Amino acid sequence: MRKPVIAGNWKMYKLLAEAVDTALALKPLLANANHCEVVIAPVFTAIKTVADRLEGSNIGVAAQNCATEIEQGAHTGEVTATMLRDAGARYVIVGHSERRQFYCETDAMVSKKCEAALAASLKVIVCVGESLEQREQGTAERVVGGQLSGGLSGLTASDLDRIIVAYEPVWAIGTGRTASPEQAQEMHAFIRRVFADRYTDQASEELRILYGGSVKPDNIAALMSQADIDGALVGGASLQPDSFAKIVNYGRQ
Repeated sequence: MRKPVIAGNWKMYKLLAEAVDTALALKPLLANANHCEVVIAPVFTAIKTVADRLEGSNIGVAAQNCATEIEQGAHTGEVTATMLRDAGARYVIVGHSERRQFYCETDAMVSKKCEAALAASLKVIVCVGESLEQREQGTAERVVGGQLSGGLSGLTASDLDRIIVAYEPVWAIGTGRTASPEQAQEMHAFIRRVFADRYTDQASEELRILYGGSVKPDNIAALMSQADIDGALVGGASLQPDSFAKIVNYGRQ
């Protein structure tokens, strides 16, 4: 049975003291949340301090990005996956639509980042998703399929137990719009078929696929009721401890 993952992507928010306060506030709120993996992704500058404060808790720490390079070197402004693990991260998010849209990240770069993260023994949350224009043109599955093929090109079946896919329709990120549970389920089922065709039925069944895009306490239960939705990558609603705790504890209040 696939264990759900609820991950909070803090994006470029929270100074160090704010990040620590939020992490410490989450600890008691989520102390009994053993039904899922809980992950938070602070900014680079807060990873070490937040990870130290959460040591021994059931909350894992993720980085929001990593370098394509595996080895240290003359790459100003970059951070290797090994450095992230050294700072306390155990997960990393790669290929987020904001990275693709605003920082020109390609599928080839996503693939290299996946390989670098796996080499550092990090779990990788790989983001895919179509724009509103692509959905309206009827090419959503082709776009997402291409992102999976290009972004995971270097992976083997043995890597898949450390890969988590996050489907985030670009038109639903930060807009207040959310794909209906049925729309999300349709794409999640498609992603699972892609993995079955590329790898094995078993690998497909074990793959965890998260939904991201304006996830809130009032829509998480409906999303999680779908057969192929295994959790959520939460943006804005993860910045407030009470809101994020309600999402993590969906159906348990």
